[in-house]
Amino acid sequence: MNGVLCIALHDVAPATWDACRVWLDELDALNAHALTLLLVPDFHARGGFEHAPAVVRVLQQRATRGDELAQHGLVHLDQAPAPRTPVAWLRRRVLTAGEGEFAALDESAAAPRLARGRELLGAAGLRVEGFVAPAWLASVGTWRALRAAGYAWTSDHRALYDLAQATRHAAPVLTASPRSAWRRGASRVWLTAMLHATRAAPLLRVGLHPADVAHPALLRAWRDVLRELLAQRACSTKAAALRMSRMVPSAEHAA
Repeated sequence: MNGVLCIALHDVAPATWDACRVWLDELDALNAHALTLLLVPDFHARGGFEHAPAVVRVLQQRATRGDELAQHGLVHLDQAPAPRTPVAWLRRRVLTAGEGEFAALDESAAAPRLARGRELLGAAGLRVEGFVAPAWLASVGTWRALRAAGYAWTSDHRALYDLAQATRHAAPVLTASPRSAWRRGASRVWLTAMLHATRAAPLLRVGLHPADVAHPALLRAWRDVLRELLAQRACSTKAAALRMSRMVPSAEHAA
């Protein structure tokens, strides 16, 4: 094996479950394991896991067999005041389709969202220790709230962060954007290019989304990429990858 692979399925929720189930079946067929499943407590305010006991049972079973459950926002919608600069507008409205929920929150706004999300998941019997902000966009206030709340880890586009140890571990991510035909075409090219560009990375991540499975060409591209990665790398949850990284003295201190 040439390194470690963390496969994360984003936007897992009762509202997206049909597509998530397709992804899980695909990954099982590829013999991918030790997945990180990113749970949205109340996706787009359309109802949480407390109303979906069958989904909860599947997630609990997968956690028992080695998958990891993590929190992925609260509602996965950016409900903060509208961005005031062109850069902020691009970041929060164009690149993320208005789903960067934690992109612009101060600590006093982020903390109750984190707590409410964790409370909803816990009430449904789903235990989480890690957190990933929707669209990987977390404000400074969110970082402070995460540390204060005692989350074990988080991640962004470039790295995994061990919050307990205050360390950063470089981990490039392969992901796709299915929102339009040109984005899907560009994503297929991008996935192939990134597959080769990240070949030497000790720790590599894959970020899958439920919307990917609605597009056959993109799903085929993902299958090819995943087959190659799984032939080269050992699967790991993000938490387990960080535990392994603690034994390697090359981690960067996270501010």
